[in-house]
Amino acid sequence: MSESVLKSLSGPVVLLGCGKMGSAMLEGWLKLGLPADKAVVLDPNLTAESASGLAAKGVSVNPAHAVIAAPSVLLLAVKPQVAPEALPAVAALVKPGTLVVSVMAGRTMAFMGNIFGADAAIVRSIPNTPAAIGRGVSVAVPSPGVTQAQKDLTAALLGAIGIVEWVDDEALMDAATAVSGSGPAYAFLLAEVMAQAGAAAGLPADLSARIARATVAGAGALMDQSDLSAATLRQNVTSPGGTTAAALAVLMDEGRGFPPLMVEAVAAATRRGKELAG
Repeated sequence: MSESVLKSLSGPVVLLGCGKMGSAMLEGWLKLGLPADKAVVLDPNLTAESASGLAAKGVSVNPAHAVIAAPSVLLLAVKPQVAPEALPAVAALVKPGTLVVSVMAGRTMAFMGNIFGADAAIVRSIPNTPAAIGRGVSVAVPSPGVTQAQKDLTAALLGAIGIVEWVDDEALMDAATAVSGSGPAYAFLLAEVMAQAGAAAGLPADLSARIARATVAGAGALMDQSDLSAATLRQNVTSPGGTTAAALAVLMDEGRGFPPLMVEAVAAATRRGKELAG
């Protein structure tokens, strides 16, 4: 489905910003069948090596706007702090039928609508960093003008870097960002503090770091491949009166344990998202 959608586009996909996230998406699109001559990259900060590598694949790099055919998609992958200058510079590329997809954190539909027009078809999304290995999670919300065909197109574009989940209310994006966008940092922190705790219990620090990292990665892979809930998988590891139960009694303490801390952490991230969005 994704392959056929990308192969059948009438106009180009214009990628504004080709950093880590943008380049991961572009690589995924090309693998899924987007013709290289339908890909346009606009990024004045590209290194000469990166630009020549893309050009060698047939991708158009930093062409004059006047020679870009009416885009099927304008995907915004610039840093949110440069958006007030970068987006107006490409506003004229948005034609009737052009889908605008944003992966910028914090920039709202209203912000983008002020630049591209209130009737523009806009999807606001936030992927997370596992997108770099095709295992990302993107939460997306469409504007009222987005058609089902454009949602399918968005799913194909974002699906190149992982799974896509939709919400209908933009107000949920801050909470979604707090869970999925920031979530990899929580998992990395878990591996980090597990390693520190193992060293405190007497393990050599390098050994503790290796087994903590592998344990968190393995548990994630098991959860991904299992149909069981996270709670059931946890319970399956926990023998009554055993070592895991002793540890979980501390971690799941209602007053000072992991569950209330995570609720507080996600709430803090959600509040900060709202503050950054203004």
